[in-house]
Amino acid sequence: MAEEEDTKIRILQSLRGKICEGKNLGPCSGPNRQRDLCTFCTISLDQEEVFRTKVFDKSLSPFYGEDFYFEIPRPFQCLSFYVFAKGVFQRDLPVGKVSIRKEELCKFSGKEHWFGLQPVDPNSEVQGKVHLEMRLNELIIENGSMCQQLLVRIIECQGLPLISGQNCDPYATVSLVGPARSDQKKTKVKKKTSDPQFEETFNFEVTRPNSYTKKSNFQVEEEDIEKLEIKVDLWNNGNLAQDVFLGETRVSVKILRNDHIHRAWYLLQPKGNGKSKTDDLGSLRLNVTYTEDNVLPSACYTPLRTLLLKSPDIKPISASAAHILGDICRERYEAVLPVVRLLLHHSRLVPFVSAITVLELENTQEANTIFRGNSLATRCIDDMMKIVGRSYLTVTLKPVLDEICDSNKTCEIDPIKLKEGDNVEVNKENLQGYVQKVFSSITQSSSSCPPLMCDVFRSLRHMASKRFPDDPHVQYSAVSSFVFLRFFAVAVLSPHTFQLRPHHPDLEVSRTLTLISKTIQTLGSWGSLSKNKLSSFKESYMYDFFKSFQEDKCIEKVKKFLDEISSNVSKESSGVEDSVVLKEGEIQKRAQGRKRIGKRNFKKRWLRVTNRELSYHKHRGKEALCIIPVKNIRAVEKLYESAFNRKNMFQVLHSEKPLYVQAGNCVEASEWVEVLSQVSRCNPDRLGTFHPSAHVAGAWLCCRSLSDNQPGCKPCTPTLLANLQLDIDCDRETERIFSLLTSSYSKLQKMEDACASIAVYQGPPREQDDYSLFTIQDPKETFHTVQQITHILEELQREHDTRSGTAQYGSQENPIVGKTS
Repeated sequence: MAEEEDTKIRILQSLRGKICEGKNLGPCSGPNRQRDLCTFCTISLDQEEVFRTKVFDKSLSPFYGEDFYFEIPRPFQCLSFYVFAKGVFQRDLPVGKVSIRKEELCKFSGKEHWFGLQPVDPNSEVQGKVHLEMRLNELIIENGSMCQQLLVRIIECQGLPLISGQNCDPYATVSLVGPARSDQKKTKVKKKTSDPQFEETFNFEVTRPNSYTKKSNFQVEEEDIEKLEIKVDLWNNGNLAQDVFLGETRVSVKILRNDHIHRAWYLLQPKGNGKSKTDDLGSLRLNVTYTEDNVLPSACYTPLRTLLLKSPDIKPISASAAHILGDICRERYEAVLPVVRLLLHHSRLVPFVSAITVLELENTQEANTIFRGNSLATRCIDDMMKIVGRSYLTVTLKPVLDEICDSNKTCEIDPIKLKEGDNVEVNKENLQGYVQKVFSSITQSSSSCPPLMCDVFRSLRHMASKRFPDDPHVQYSAVSSFVFLRFFAVAVLSPHTFQLRPHHPDLEVSRTLTLISKTIQTLGSWGSLSKNKLSSFKESYMYDFFKSFQEDKCIEKVKKFLDEISSNVSKESSGVEDSVVLKEGEIQKRAQGRKRIGKRNFKKRWLRVTNRELSYHKHRGKEALCIIPVKNIRAVEKLYESAFNRKNMFQVLHSEKPLYVQAGNCVEASEWVEVLSQVSRCNPDRLGTFHPSAHVAGAWLCCRSLSDNQPGCKPCTPTLLANLQLDIDCDRETERIFSLLTSSYSKLQKMEDACASIAVYQGPPREQDDYSLFTIQDPKETFHTVQQITHILEELQREHDTRSGTAQYGSQENPIVGKTS
C-alpha cells in the first residue's frame, strides 16, 4: 500500500469566479413575460446544487456580484449556472441556465464573458454513466439454420442524480432500434441508490434465420445490421408520480464488426443533445476559473521546493527563484499566492518579505509614496494578510458588520443621492455611529492581531525608518498603508469576499459600507491624520463629515494601535484564545442511538464548529441542543451511501454515540470533514480505524461484526499536521508553481538571454528593452538560478509524462461520450 501511495497522482479540482449580473431575464414577449422578477442564481455540478446567491428583488437586469470558491471533491461532466424566479406561494421557477462542459471550461478561464441563457428542459438535465457489455452470438435453431443473437448486459450505473434531495429509484430500458423495428426490454427497479448494480442480460435477434418467410415477425434484412443500434435509457421510478428521465446512450451494433464482445463505460446524454429552440431568455455575465492540479508524490517536488525555500537567503534577492517567478508572472494575479503559502508553511515568509521590501524601498524616492504601487512586496503582504488574518477579521469586524447589514439604517449623506423624505442629519448621525463602532473595533483589536502579521509590520516599520530617517511619520504610514488601506478598509467594503457575510450586500447597504470604508481609510492613513489632509476628499460632503473626527484622541488611538501591532511592546492579552467560528450551516442530523433506518430519524439542524466546540441547534441563533468539545472528537470520516441510503453523509466519532450528519451537497460534505478533521487533528485519543457504515439490526453493515463496540474495519484517513487557519497543501502549491513557470517558459528564456547579454557577465550588450522588464541586479547569480529552474522544470515534466498515462477510452475513468437521439 505504501508503494502504491508513493506513485499515486492526486487530481485536485477547484472552481473560483463570480456571478456578476443578469440582463433582460425571462422571455422577451408573451404571457410569461414579467416586469418585476425576483431572481437568484445557483451553481450545480451536474445536477447537484453546490452554491446559491441571495434573492435579488424586482429587476430584469439584476447585479448579483457574488464571488464563489470551492474545492470540487468528485468527478463531474458539466458545470451549470441556473437563474430562478423566486416563487411566493409556489415553488421557484427556472428562468434559464448556462451549461459548460468540463472540457470547455478552459476557454473561459479568468475572464468575464456574457452567456446566453438556455431553457431548462427536464430531458437535458442528466448526469452519470452506465457500464455495458455487448456480445454477438451465432445460434443454431431447431431446423439447423443459423441466426445471430445480440446479448446486452446492463452491469451498473454510477453518479445518477438525486431526486428531490434523495437517492433515486432507477431502472433501465434497453432497446434494439433500426429502420423497421424497436424492441424494448426493462430491468428491475433498484431502490434508493445513485449507483445501482443491475447485472441483467437481454437477448435480441439481429439477423434472420435461413428459414425466414415473409410471415415471420422479424422483418429486418440481413444487410440492415449496420443500421441497428442499442439504446439504453435510465429512468427514476415515480411510483404514483410520473417517471423522471435520467439520461440515455446509444451504441451502434456495428461496433461488434471486428470484435464479438464490447464492454465499456458510457456517459449518459440528454435527449436531442439538450438543444431546443426558444425565445431569448436573457444573458448572464460570469467569471469562471476552473483549476485541475495533477499532484505528483511529494518526493518529486523536493528539488523545486528546496530551491524556492532558499530564496530569502539569496543575495541579491532578485536572483532568487521566488523573485524570478514574481518577475516573469507579473501580470498574473494568481502567481504570488502559492509562493506565499509555501513560504508561510515553512516559516520563511518574513525574511523573504523583508528582503524584497528593502529592494522596493531602494527604488522609492519619496516617503509619501511608500508602498503605493502593486509590487511583488505589496502583493505578498496582501496575500499573507488574507490568509493569516482571516480569523482576526472575524473577531474584529464580523459583529459590527452584522449589525450594519441587518439593521439597514439609511446613511446616505450625498445631497445628490438623497431620496425623498431622507433627513441628511439623521443619516449623518447613523453613519457617524457606524464609523465610530468600526473604528473602535479596529483600534482595540491589537491583542488579536496574529503574531506573524505583527512580525511583518515590525519589519516594515524598521526598514521604512531606516530608508527615510528624517521623516518621523513614515514608520507609521508604512504599517497603516497595509493594515488600514489594504486590510480593514477592503474587508468593510466587501465583507462577503472575506467570509464575513454570506452574500454580497444589497445596493443601499453597499453604499453605507462604501462610505464607512472611505472614512476608515482616511482615519487609518497616517498622512491624512493631520489637519491639512482634509483635501484628500474630493467630495465636499465627505469633507464636512470627516471634520467631526479631527480630534487629537483619534490620532492617538491610531498611533497607539500601530505601535502595539508593529513594535516590541508587549500587547495586552487575556491569555485565552478567542472563540472563532470556522464553519456553520444547515444539515440533516440523524437521531443518535437509533437502531433502525428511516426518514423520521433525520431532522434539520444548524451545525456550528468553532476552534473550541462542535454544536447543533434547532435553528440558527437558537440555544445549542448538544455541545461536543473539540478535544473529545476522535475521528471524522465519510460514510458509505448504503449506510443510510443517503449521499454526502459523514460521521463524527467522539466519547459518546457517533454523530451522523448529511450535508447539503458534496462540496459541503468535504468542507465539513476537512475543518472538523483539522480542528481535532492533535487530539491524543484519535482513532486509528473506523466503520464506514452503520450498525443496524445487530450488525455492522460494512464488516458484519455483531458488537457495536467492535473496532473499525477501515483505517482512518491520515490528517496532515498543518496550521488550521492556513490549511496549506505544500505539494499542491509547488505543483501550481511548476505550472506557472512552465506556462511562462518563454519569459524565463528571455530572462536567461538578458542575463547573458549584459556586458559585465558575458557576450555583447543588447538593447535595454530586451531586459528592462526584469529586475537583474546580479546577472551571474540570476543566470545560475534560471538554469537551475529550467533543469528542475524538465525533470518534473518527465515525471508528469511518465506517470500521467491517459486512462483507456471506455474505462470507468474515461467513459465514452455516446450518441444522442
